Amino acid sequence: MSLLSTLKTVRGWVILGIFILAGLFFLKDVRSPSYPDNWELGRLAALPVQEGGRIKPVDTIARTSLMMIAGKQTYRDANGSKHDAIEWFAELILNPQSAANRQVFRIDHPDLVGLLGFHNEERKYFSLAEISPHFDSLREQFANVPEESHQQTTFDKALIKLQNSIGLYDRVAYIFVPPPFFGNAQGTYQMIDRVFQDRASAEPGSEQFETVNNALRLFAGQFSQLAQGAHVQAIPPAVDNLAGEWESLGGSLLTTIQSGAIDPVVEGWAELSVAFQNSDPFRFSAALDKLESLYDSRTDERAAKTDFETFFNNFAPFYYSMELYVLIFIVAAFSWMGWSKPLAKTAFWLLMAAFLVHTFGMVARIYIQARPPVTNLYSSAIFVSWAAIPLCLYLERRALNGIAAAAAALLGFSTLIIAHHLSFSGDTMEMMRAVLDSNFWLATHVPTVTLGYSATFLAGLIAFLYIVRSTLFGGVDKETEKLANGMVYGSVCFALLFSFVGTVLGGIWADQSWGRFWGWDPKENGALMIVLWNAVVLHARWGKAASTMGIMQLAIVGNIITAWSWFGTNMLGVGLHSYGFMDAAFLWLMIFILSQVLVILLGYKKT
Repeated sequence: MSLLSTLKTVRGWVILGIFILAGLFFLKDVRSPSYPDNWELGRLAALPVQEGGRIKPVDTIARTSLMMIAGKQTYRDANGSKHDAIEWFAELILNPQSAANRQVFRIDHPDLVGLLGFHNEERKYFSLAEISPHFDSLREQFANVPEESHQQTTFDKALIKLQNSIGLYDRVAYIFVPPPFFGNAQGTYQMIDRVFQDRASAEPGSEQFETVNNALRLFAGQFSQLAQGAHVQAIPPAVDNLAGEWESLGGSLLTTIQSGAIDPVVEGWAELSVAFQNSDPFRFSAALDKLESLYDSRTDERAAKTDFETFFNNFAPFYYSMELYVLIFIVAAFSWMGWSKPLAKTAFWLLMAAFLVHTFGMVARIYIQARPPVTNLYSSAIFVSWAAIPLCLYLERRALNGIAAAAAALLGFSTLIIAHHLSFSGDTMEMMRAVLDSNFWLATHVPTVTLGYSATFLAGLIAFLYIVRSTLFGGVDKETEKLANGMVYGSVCFALLFSFVGTVLGGIWADQSWGRFWGWDPKENGALMIVLWNAVVLHARWGKAASTMGIMQLAIVGNIITAWSWFGTNMLGVGLHSYGFMDAAFLWLMIFILSQVLVILLGYKKT
């Protein structure tokens, strides 16, 4: 066998290995979760509840709660074994005393760990049982935390985070089953039944009558507290009133005090709790049968999506896309060192696969929410990269030099990482505020202006890679320079068109919502800055006022302006668009801007 044919064989195996690696990642992520000892937690995960006006599966509540408390959707037990969020959540809602020993509270600040009595401790996760003996000390420290954010130390912020986590933990623990007032939930409900029977047999005005009324007032006080702290409604409306309101557990039990009858769904959750506490999976399964039947008869078509949302949560297409983007960037970068065309083709087809998975995630969210693709800051992050990929596929197909594929991978990974961190704040499909709650404008202004963001970022990232490659990887030939110049030019033209149209549509929306077309709001100013800057880049190119390297540097400045307009304006805390603020995002925004400035200076050195 000649050396050439040997190289071709090796090259084929390497490319095949890359696709097998991508396939293994896919198979890993689409597997169905399994749980030990025949516990049908998958069925529990798909049961519907209502939170924030949206019908969602228990699985979503479990994942978002654990994400906010532990910073991830899994936890490890004392033996180091990894478990899904629903395993922790099932234990929390059905057997809170046992769940209190699970180490799920993430604490990073060493002084706060020391306050809990754990000196020289390297672990970051602690259980409620370990934290609760120090509640008095925590309350004492919390009383000294300044109200103004800029006056708070890192210790203060860690304390606030821990307090919020404990508050959330306490709220979700009693969504379905009340605290054990009398043994367990069934014991509590049996006691309520007995009180009602005693009242029915008591003579009005008698001592016994007054005693049972006092007992009912005691129950009402407990249930009222449950209702006040509830943010999830677990009890669907009655069969004869499907358009009615969902009730929280506390609200339903308060209704019981008036009607004398406990809701069958409430009793069903109590039966499930007893089966779980007695470690009886068969009784658990029978209780699930009853609950599923009750929910099926008392919910409308909105609840029918909970099975699909549970599958969507398990599949996690955006995590899989993120892994693919990393692989694409590596393959594209290697294409600049050798085997250029085969590796560039491999990067192209991997990018096509990533785009399909990313698209599935986008379409799935649209189906679940019954809303346009961009409804909040999280969805804008996943949309920005998705919208740029078709353009990258087109550019890469024409040039086949790995630059557009690498730019798409960089943009896709970066924006999905941003989306991942935004998910720490709760449900990523939360409903919008009333002024934004318009499907027409959500389907026109928001995607259009976000397409402008996407194209501006794409132009900036291609320019970023061009400067890095031409300065740190031995330069680029004339053909690559011409292709990169054309890619940036096409992207900026696209960006100018969509950012301009999107800004005008936003003005019309503002006129309808707030009675004025333009209000010099920071977000509005940011959108205008993107339009103007893209116009500057085009004029510089058309007027030959800048060389290829100069155009690349100007395009990177577009990255800085777009990042500021997208996230930075939210951090000002002023204006009608000040939403989705994240304190930690400021540091990362500054790091991003610094990285862009450094590459601009790198390009200046080259010229």
